[in-house]
Amino acid sequence: MAERGKRAVIAALTANSLIAAAKFVAAWLTHSSAMFAEGLHSLADVGNQVLLLVGINRSSRPPDHEHPFGYGKEKYFWSFLVAVTMFFVGSVLSIYRGLEGILNPRQLEDPLVNYVVLGLSLLFEGYSLRVALSEVKQVVRGAWLHGLKEIKDPTLLVVLFEDSAALLGLLLALLGVSLSALSGKAIFDALASILIGLILGAVAFYLARHTMDFLIGRSASPEQCRLIAAAVREVPEVAELVELLTMHIGPDQILVNLSVNFKDGLDTDQIEQAIDKIERNIRQAVPEVSRIFVEAESIRRTTRG
Repeated sequence: MAERGKRAVIAALTANSLIAAAKFVAAWLTHSSAMFAEGLHSLADVGNQVLLLVGINRSSRPPDHEHPFGYGKEKYFWSFLVAVTMFFVGSVLSIYRGLEGILNPRQLEDPLVNYVVLGLSLLFEGYSLRVALSEVKQVVRGAWLHGLKEIKDPTLLVVLFEDSAALLGLLLALLGVSLSALSGKAIFDALASILIGLILGAVAFYLARHTMDFLIGRSASPEQCRLIAAAVREVPEVAELVELLTMHIGPDQILVNLSVNFKDGLDTDQIEQAIDKIERNIRQAVPEVSRIFVEAESIRRTTRG
């Protein structure tokens, strides 16, 4: 999973670095607000992809004394920073530039430059989105809308939404530049800049909400919980699964805490063997499970009493 996310990030970083430079040059030459907004969009994407690479590298560190469960959740932290950056650098500045274009319109100069840059940008972004989609397809099963909600690796989700928003923003910029060039009114270019900013704001809000969910402590999927519960009940010594708690401690790491009622008459050695069976069954059913804590309900009641 980590390698899939890293490939998508590197592809997006390469494409957006080239695109950002071209867009700013075009904006400077033609005084296009929409092109400037797109330049900010691509610049924000470049910064975001650098943050994602930092998150990928730091989250792969092994557990230590201060972080016994590892650094897997750090990937969500850096992805949350990406969402914040996308909002303030991409969304707010694009809207501001669009409003400035409405209040102080400037006639576009040589729109052909914009057309060339936007055309090349569409090709680069299309390639980046294709890479992201190929990586996501290896993770998502079934319906796309439901599958996207179950993506645990934030880097894949961020790149996918960034590239999708980028393509939509490019089409809006192309429309705004074309309408302004044909009508001689710069307001269409400015309105395109505002729409681009609103799209970036919506994407940033969704990504922030998604990553915050995992930072707080997202449980395993319902299907994974069902498989874990079935694996526990397969053990003959288990009389009842009293409680099942799960939490993602990384994109590919799940912590499981069980409260189990064992059958009467089992001694300590038999309970230990039963716990070993439970752990083995769970890991076979859900390989993402990295930590398992089993609490014998009967022993807990005896201790409390």
